[in-house]
Amino acid sequence: MNDTYTLLTGGSSGIGAATCEKLLAAGHRVICLDRKPGTFTAPNLQQVQVDLSDNRATAATVHDLAEQYPITTVIHNAGAVRQQALENVTEDDYQTLANLHIAAPIALVQAVLPAMRARHFGRIVLVSSRAVLGLAQRTAYSATKAAMLGLSRTWALELGPDGITSNVIAPGPIEATEVFHEIIPKDSPRIPAIVQSIPVKRLGLPEDVARAILFFVAPEAGFITGQTLFVCGGTSVGSIVY
Repeated sequence: MNDTYTLLTGGSSGIGAATCEKLLAAGHRVICLDRKPGTFTAPNLQQVQVDLSDNRATAATVHDLAEQYPITTVIHNAGAVRQQALENVTEDDYQTLANLHIAAPIALVQAVLPAMRARHFGRIVLVSSRAVLGLAQRTAYSATKAAMLGLSRTWALELGPDGITSNVIAPGPIEATEVFHEIIPKDSPRIPAIVQSIPVKRLGLPEDVARAILFFVAPEAGFITGQTLFVCGGTSVGSIVY
């Protein structure tokens, strides 16, 4: 598949950056969409700045890219939290996250479907969250991230006959990411308690998630679709304190 392209969102830092590096090392040609440019360059990396919570900008950007490049892999990793107690959740909170977590991946996949179908090959990976199982003060976040599971399972049914798979990664607490440290600062005294609540007794690393993403996008993974893989240190079968 070295004549095709992989579209990755949120690749400038954290999980996205780790995924981008592994994709490039595996021979992918990567187009990265993000609000800000990444800190590294590579011959097979193209970076495009766009606010993925802006529906019109996202649709226009990915339409232009789909006309220029044969994109057969989509990894939607970009995300935001908007942590709020229920009584403080605003319409802007859930609308912004709905745009980012639901509307954006729909626009991305719609734009590249012709290239996927023409090659009878496609890989879709949506990066959701362990918070879909419930986490305090994450009303807008958990709801819109949970919607990704419905999207992916539906697409698995619709697109499977075209050789296109659709799967979800649901990370738990991953250090060195904006989503985690926006809530838990790097020097927070709460971190030891969080670690103790995780069955494997450590925080995850961006590379832990990136390896799982690479597994799903591999050509050899064509018999796996409609699945959700929790990369969470075991917190999906227990609880977490942050």
